[in-house]
Amino acid sequence: MSATIVQQRVKDYEAWRKEFDAMRHVRASMGADGDQVYRDSDDPHKVTIILKWKSLADARKYFNSPELKAAISRAGVEGPQSISFAEEK
Repeated sequence: MSATIVQQRVKDYEAWRKEFDAMRHVRASMGADGDQVYRDSDDPHKVTIILKWKSLADARKYFNSPELKAAISRAGVEGPQSISFAEEK
């Protein structure tokens, strides 16, 4: 099992969340196997997302997809994302 940990800042959490949820079928079709979303306790515009993947290749495919790039634009993500790729050992 593999995972990605994404940290990002969003302009409007509710608008971002709708877009994130709408992308669930895209993530699943690319090998995602679950997600967890956390909001920073001191800054509700900071979001941490943990996505589980069948493989790192699937995760990399998703993060390079035009579908995700368009969703990020629509969702109001501010600034660059921090993305870590990890494998369970």
